[in-house]
Amino acid sequence: MQRKQNEEEILSGIRAHRRVQEMKNYLQHGRISTYDHCENVVSLSRRIDSLLHLHSDPEVLLKGAMLHDFFLYDWHSDDNGTHPLHGFTHADRACRNARLYFHTGSRINHVIRCHMWPLNLTRVPASREAWIVCIADKIVSLHETLFCR
Repeated sequence: MQRKQNEEEILSGIRAHRRVQEMKNYLQHGRISTYDHCENVVSLSRRIDSLLHLHSDPEVLLKGAMLHDFFLYDWHSDDNGTHPLHGFTHADRACRNARLYFHTGSRINHVIRCHMWPLNLTRVPASREAWIVCIADKIVSLHETLFCR
């Protein structure tokens, strides 16, 4: 129960922010919004950390998971041809937005920038939290793509 309280304390300001709420307007996978996708990654990241007794930094893990796709656009739309490279570019956009709206530090920014490894080969996760979010994102994305249509 203490872990859940910490999650709510850590993420309450982020979850309530109008720009984060805007993520509910963008589809991520299947019928799942970007907001719900990020919440699913938060949940699985927390479970992975707990089940494997990894003792990650809860603030870095949870904020990184919640903001990893904070890019604020619909990547399915054409948008003058800028979104075909979405998989390679959205982590940088999400990181810029996280810094702009939440003044995130280097450890959270690293989680956000590395979550697309191995697609972005040069951005190998270098922290426990970054590895957890990267793995959780792959599992959640696969589930949403296959089963949430």
